[in-house]
Amino acid sequence: MSNLLPLDYQAWLATLKIRIQTAQQRAVLAVNQELLLLYWQIGRDILLRQQEQGWGAKVIDRLAEDLRTDFPELKGFSRANLMYMRSFAENWPDFKDAPIVQQAVGQIPWGHNLVLITKLKVREERLSYAGLCQQNGWSRNVLVHQIETRLLDRQGGAVSNFPATLPEPQSELAQQTFKDPYVFDFLNLGADIKERDIETALTTHITNFLLELGAGFAFVGRQTPLEVEGEDYFIDLLFYHLKLRCYIVVELKSGDFKPEYVGKLNFYLSAVDSQIKAAHDAPSIGLLLCKSRKKVVAEYALRDNNKPIGIAEYQLGQHLPEELDRQLPSIERIEQALGQDSELDEDAT
Repeated sequence: MSNLLPLDYQAWLATLKIRIQTAQQRAVLAVNQELLLLYWQIGRDILLRQQEQGWGAKVIDRLAEDLRTDFPELKGFSRANLMYMRSFAENWPDFKDAPIVQQAVGQIPWGHNLVLITKLKVREERLSYAGLCQQNGWSRNVLVHQIETRLLDRQGGAVSNFPATLPEPQSELAQQTFKDPYVFDFLNLGADIKERDIETALTTHITNFLLELGAGFAFVGRQTPLEVEGEDYFIDLLFYHLKLRCYIVVELKSGDFKPEYVGKLNFYLSAVDSQIKAAHDAPSIGLLLCKSRKKVVAEYALRDNNKPIGIAEYQLGQHLPEELDRQLPSIERIEQALGQDSELDEDAT
């Protein structure tokens, strides 16, 4: 049967699948935008009536009851969610007409918007996180994590020599790609930890590690071997960055930064550029992760170096003392407490 198909059938089928997937994504986005507009309009009406007519709590309670009665198949009309709609309209008075708000806030789900409203107070921060969420496809839990770990404050914070070693706009993109500090709170490791233990834990939790590194990182390997004049060397972690179009060599240090670490990383970058890098790849970039670093010392170590390197700190999650661990509530008790808010959680999805 397949022999009777036209020669260009498979190529046409692949194109057709892309069109269908794109149409599906547009349909979902359109539905989400309509829902957000509806919620904004309801919230605006509630806000205006409270201001002009003095609507109180009893009116909102009655409104929630009536809407649930008339639309029993629809979620989202609890009293709590109606008040979130009011807050949504109050925080985004220009939601309907402002292009920048539509491009960010208008393209992420309602539950994500509730996170922005409840966890952030500054409009510009809300817009920034909404834009990052839309670009990277974060789930609501990931968005919460990024806010709680202060992603915006950490982006671009690594000490680097990128302006002197990379052309524009790659130097700016590289600077924004690296953070300081990196937060590896998904690792529960003791205080007396070695580099190899951290490396093992990070690769075991590679999904969380890649999420913390940020968009564009692809994992290549751990303890990647290099042979130089008959001697074997091993890179702690090797990545490829899809936007920078280059290899990222990551070296882990369990203690404070020392200037001599730069020389070793510089050697690895030269070897990767010589043995692994393809002709179309940009020069490899190094990332040195230390438990702590002094900024001026790091800047001096990089000042006359001709290889692009960033230096940043990392933070680890710590094991709780056994006595304290016993005092914490059990999983069952936590789930029971969370179950009391299940109605609100359903409304926010």
